Amino acid sequence: MTPDTPDTLEPHQETALPDWVDYNGHMNVAYYVMVFDHGTDKLFDHIGLGKDYREQTGQSVFVVESHVTYEHEVHAGDGLRVTSLILGHDDKRLHVFHHMHRTENNALAATNELMFLHVDLAARRSATFPEDAVRRIEALTKAQSALPPPQAGRAIGLKAKGSATG
Repeated sequence: MTPDTPDTLEPHQETALPDWVDYNGHMNVAYYVMVFDHGTDKLFDHIGLGKDYREQTGQSVFVVESHVTYEHEVHAGDGLRVTSLILGHDDKRLHVFHHMHRTENNALAATNELMFLHVDLAARRSATFPEDAVRRIEALTKAQSALPPPQAGRAIGLKAKGSATG
């Protein structure tokens, strides 16, 4: 695989800024989501569903569910790399998983699992993906099929008190 082909996607990269650090001395949760959103923008540009698509067609993609895990702290100046995996799609939805790694040691900093819905902005209702986007989604999904499955589908909750595991 080489850059600039429909079946590859170069990682999104950026550096954690000092303004992103909270009173605990690490990157605030809101900035993890922002960095993942930048990775999403790169993915959507790659598959033809980015800003230009929205402006030309009046259609876009909305997040309808999101789950973030925080694995290792990120500090000001840390380089970050976001890789994106397409886990599945149907005619209106796209299931995506992002990994955020610190570039200096490749430590997994966080993950983000998302479900997107393709939307007609005038009607404010779901709409089917265009065929060209489906082709790009399928090409990228096929290229990524040999990658190990991510920790997708995790749930959040507490065990009831008094349970064997709680």
